[in-house]
Amino acid sequence: MNDGKIEEQELEKEQEKISFWAQIKEDFCVPRNNDPALDNNLELFFNYPGVWAIINHRIANKLYYKGWKKLSRVINGISSFLTKTDIHPACTIGRRVFIDHAIGVVIGATAIVEDDVLIYQGVTLGGVSLDKGKRHPTVKSNTVIGSGAKVLGNITIGRNSKVGANSVVVCDVPDNSTAVGVPAKIIRRDNKNCKMAHGDLPDINKEMFKYLLERIHVVEVALKEEDGIDVSVKDKKLEEEYNNFIEAMNSIKKTDS
Repeated sequence: MNDGKIEEQELEKEQEKISFWAQIKEDFCVPRNNDPALDNNLELFFNYPGVWAIINHRIANKLYYKGWKKLSRVINGISSFLTKTDIHPACTIGRRVFIDHAIGVVIGATAIVEDDVLIYQGVTLGGVSLDKGKRHPTVKSNTVIGSGAKVLGNITIGRNSKVGANSVVVCDVPDNSTAVGVPAKIIRRDNKNCKMAHGDLPDINKEMFKYLLERIHVVEVALKEEDGIDVSVKDKKLEEEYNNFIEAMNSIKKTDS
């Protein structure tokens, strides 16, 4: 039996400790702990599609594993239309999972999402193969996945971990870690008690461009010292040619109009 199946069965056993309706009651209570914008319970019915996406999934999931697969897919389709969230009925969702804003979230058939996971809009828990076996991610408990992040393949996002917004994760993320970038890199460990603050995450692209600019400067200095070539002169000439090209293109557009 593969690891994904074992994890799924363990989570299902844990969920059996409370009733189906108790899980749904928890789902309604979760936004109060995760969204300071919630003012009253009435908003849950109109402004929180993520809550309804989870509840609809629980119904579809129960039917799916009772053998009512076609009916579960119908419920899944209606839920996707209403909530703009696509959660396959076969995937396993733990307790107190919250999808904030919800729009554009996709969770594949063999994905496993454990308890107390926070998922923001535009997240994909997707596959990278057409295998029938475990091909989607396992997200461990107390994890936060930032908006627009893509977590792909049969990988594991460890407990208490954070995935930065718009990151693309294709490798395992250890427990208590933060992963950001494309492809995602581990930039912080032992952040068990660290809240997700995207403004505090380092900008990997900024650091990369900074390195490239410094590297170019080193190469320019080396060329100048070795051959006596003033690279800045050639650079200025190239810039003039580029500007002439842009002006020519603009004049063509004016003529066409």
